[in-house]
Amino acid sequence: MTPVPTYVAEQFSDDEQVVLRRYFTNLDGPVFALVNLPEVVKGALFARYSRSAKSLRRLFLDEFVGELDTTGDESVDATVGLARAESLYDRVFFEYGDDSVAQLGGVHLACEQASNLLTKILEWGRLMSYLEQSTRYIPYDERLGGRYRYHRDPEILGSNLGARFVGDMDRLFDAYSALARDIQDHFRERHPKSETDSDFVYRQAIRAKAFDAVRGILPAASLSNVGIYGSGQGFEALLLRMRAHPLPESRQYADLMLGELRKVIPSFLKRVDLPERGLAWTDYLRTNREAMETVAYEMLSGDEVRGPTSPSVELVDFDPEGELKVVAAMMYPYTGLSEATLIERVRAMTVEDRMAVIRAYVGDRTNRRHKPGRALERTDYRFDVVSDYGAFRDLQRHRLMTVEWQEPTPRHAFPRPAAIDDAGFTDRFDEGMDVSSSLWEVLAERFPERAGYAVSLAYRIRYVMQFNAREAMHLIELRTSIQGHPSYRAVGQQMHHLIAERAGHRAIAEMMTFVDHSGEPELERLGAERRAEARRGASA
Repeated sequence: MTPVPTYVAEQFSDDEQVVLRRYFTNLDGPVFALVNLPEVVKGALFARYSRSAKSLRRLFLDEFVGELDTTGDESVDATVGLARAESLYDRVFFEYGDDSVAQLGGVHLACEQASNLLTKILEWGRLMSYLEQSTRYIPYDERLGGRYRYHRDPEILGSNLGARFVGDMDRLFDAYSALARDIQDHFRERHPKSETDSDFVYRQAIRAKAFDAVRGILPAASLSNVGIYGSGQGFEALLLRMRAHPLPESRQYADLMLGELRKVIPSFLKRVDLPERGLAWTDYLRTNREAMETVAYEMLSGDEVRGPTSPSVELVDFDPEGELKVVAAMMYPYTGLSEATLIERVRAMTVEDRMAVIRAYVGDRTNRRHKPGRALERTDYRFDVVSDYGAFRDLQRHRLMTVEWQEPTPRHAFPRPAAIDDAGFTDRFDEGMDVSSSLWEVLAERFPERAGYAVSLAYRIRYVMQFNAREAMHLIELRTSIQGHPSYRAVGQQMHHLIAERAGHRAIAEMMTFVDHSGEPELERLGAERRAEARRGASA
């Protein structure tokens, strides 16, 4: 039997436990559901969650419970599982298999102390919402239960590699901690505080830039907190995938999630572990994955993996007539013509006539949140990307796309942040990368499905992203914004260039008026922190 990892249980006073029992389905596990709270409170909690080092239950006690009227909930105990399920749901959903019913009940679920390998599995589904703890705002050298925050796989720790694993992980976190501290001093010298900025704004901007520069040292075993909101159907699909996954942490976490979800939406999850239903689906997923691993090895075993010497973004597939079809789709709702007829009409138009249609459709976008309609979904782009794991971690969460990735390894080398070289910390950074690489090598022989825990976020990973022009506008404008991390800004900028030049879709590229092609700013978060402070002052 696979040993279960030990999670660090939180400690709460007796009075705190009395309050928490009304709103959280357990008080000591890393997975728990939120109940008996207004939707706006649950949403605000998750929003704050991503930028706080605190657990969700501690965050609720420290920053939220004092603002709520909880007197009406004094008799509630959410930690007691709900044994009853609505008979209508049982009959319609389970007996008749009407999956649409399972879309009507949602749950806010907190998933804490999850490795960065597990967070990518949790965030796979399109029809769910996620907020993940940010490496930009939280110092990862803060300890949990007296230990650095990384996943400790029980089988690895119980093997003759256990001491090596803990020692090397601690070395990586020691390096991160020292570099984060020292590079803040470097940035203060490079970017002196303006007289117009408060100490708080300046400190936050410096910390964010420092954490951005050194996050590449962190291994994928680093722990994160993830808030998930999804329907019963979404959670069912997620649990089936997690139970079929080769990573033991995924399967163990799926059991924890199922237990908590059954306290809230039991009817929607009855099929998960039935032999003829969920277990059969899980076996199907597992069998197909294993078959593909075998056939890929047999067909491609002679091909050596050669990593690129620099990050790369390649546009591997697009429709040469995609822009023409988008123009036809823009006019489709406003005519009685068939799409085939419209495409022929658009093909006969002059470039200026097509541009007139596009300008009318796009309108006056005064900010990037003004998005044109679904006509932009008429054409797709498929990119093969090699970037550092940290950038992939941020880009993978965009749900309206197809994304597939290869296993994280050190094979594609790593880009060193320019700030590290400027500060004279090159050797210290590279030493951390060497620790990561050598640990991965020994784990890959004994625990191949878990070797990714050792891979630092600076190492590159290869992945494919496919999305339509509407999602391209959203993703590229958001990820090239001036306050973004330099690594994913570079990916977005290259995508925009390729849509215009490689695909020849210059009109579509020009619609993306909020793409930022400027270089790395002095302090990425300074402008955002100034605006946030101004909003706080206005609301005071």
